[in-house]
Amino acid sequence: MTNSTEAQKPQNTKKNKKKGATLDTFYGAKIQNTEQIEEDIQENSPKSSKGNRNSPQTHEEFESERTKKMEALWEEKWEMMQKKFTHLQNQFDQTVKENQALKQELIKQSQNTKKLEENIKYLTDKVIDLENRGRRENLRIIGLPEKPEINTKLDMVIQDIIKENCPEILEQGGNTSTDRAHRTPSTLNPQKTTPRNVIAKFQSYQTKEKILQEARKRQFRYKGMPIRITQDLASSTLNDRKAWNMIFRKARELGLQPRISYPAKLTIYFQGRVWAFNKIEDFQLFAKKRPELCGKFDTENQRARNT
Repeated sequence: MTNSTEAQKPQNTKKNKKKGATLDTFYGAKIQNTEQIEEDIQENSPKSSKGNRNSPQTHEEFESERTKKMEALWEEKWEMMQKKFTHLQNQFDQTVKENQALKQELIKQSQNTKKLEENIKYLTDKVIDLENRGRRENLRIIGLPEKPEINTKLDMVIQDIIKENCPEILEQGGNTSTDRAHRTPSTLNPQKTTPRNVIAKFQSYQTKEKILQEARKRQFRYKGMPIRITQDLASSTLNDRKAWNMIFRKARELGLQPRISYPAKLTIYFQGRVWAFNKIEDFQLFAKKRPELCGKFDTENQRARNT
């Protein structure tokens, strides 16, 4: 009995590989993995026979086919990358154009806003000027006692003030009549100890100016009590004038003959000439450049000392 050994059938040595992961490119585009391509090439490559081992022609064909497939893979990959790059470049160029357009629009809007602000300032100044001109016949009386017998007959009280302080106006036959006179504000605040101002509207602008000129020369009184007479102006103009108060008082102490002219301009007499200032900053710069005035009008330090 012959012992014949049955030739073992070669087991399938083909690897049970998972298909390789796909190569992701821009925006989820997919290209087949090179490992899978090589596997496909090996499966389709011609098998060597016993009589024709490693045939040069078969080997060359195999290498050539593999090279072609690899080249095709990378060409496809490169072409896709170029397309995506071109797409991104186009998007970038479009974004740059949009940004430039937005920048131009922003500049245009900024110019329009500046022009609107200038127009608003012009109109606001115009309205304030018109309000001030509407008050040109008015005088503001400050410090007049808050008493019922005064408040009920303000017109007569004003005539008494004129007789006591500038009787020459009456002697010259000036029209001292008033159209109306009232306290401002209209409601009395019990928490305030100072009396409310009195606004008097005269029938004659010339008479009102004469009274105002006399009030600038000396202290006015009502039955011996000191009062002040000033031009009645819009609230915003009054606030602009009040901003000069500290500088005005110091200038008067130094003998600079300060004066607030319409609407809120400070004038002083210094070194033989008259100087005019529309803004506090302009005056402070002027004072810093003059040794005689430098350091004497530091409003910040003055406010700190007062507080």
